[in-house]
Amino acid sequence: MKIAVAESLLKSVSYTKYRNTVTSLLAQGKVSGDTQSDELVHYTQLNEARMNRLDKKMVINEDRIQKLLALKKKYIWLVISEGWCGDAAQLLPIFNKLATITPNVEMKIVFRDENPALMNLFLTNGSKSIPKLIVLDAETKNVLGHWGPRPKAAAELVRSYKSQYGKIDETIKTELQLWYLHDKGASTQEELVMLMRELDQKC
Repeated sequence: MKIAVAESLLKSVSYTKYRNTVTSLLAQGKVSGDTQSDELVHYTQLNEARMNRLDKKMVINEDRIQKLLALKKKYIWLVISEGWCGDAAQLLPIFNKLATITPNVEMKIVFRDENPALMNLFLTNGSKSIPKLIVLDAETKNVLGHWGPRPKAAAELVRSYKSQYGKIDETIKTELQLWYLHDKGASTQEELVMLMRELDQKC
């Protein structure tokens, strides 16, 4: 695990660099990752608009800000993502806002398909679901915990739909985006802040 983490950290980029890379690929009619298609280009274009909106409008409430500022140790959030992923578009701007609040958290992003060894360590029910946020001790680079690919309520929404209909289709993708819109990032913020407080208390 330490080798996969170390290799991925070497290839990691900042949130700004990630956004710029995805935007640059789109300008060439391409997307991040191994698979290229018109459908993925379309999804990435939608995600660009979502992320731009969230970057401007996402608000972190004061209570969560104070809890993040109270962290005692330093951490790295190593996030696995791709530009075409709808969940990633909804969640990475929140990760970024949370990470920039406190000097004790630094966020680094890697592209899933460029880091198969890391991705295979953090599968969700056997699938390469993203985004995946891996919490590292900033000093030792040890993995302390992980989160993702969705907040619990959103994950349950998808699980329930798949159980009922046997597949993930455009209907559940639309319902999921509406869930994110209604939630306004509150569930993600709360779950991540709780995770960080729990990890900080163990250290």
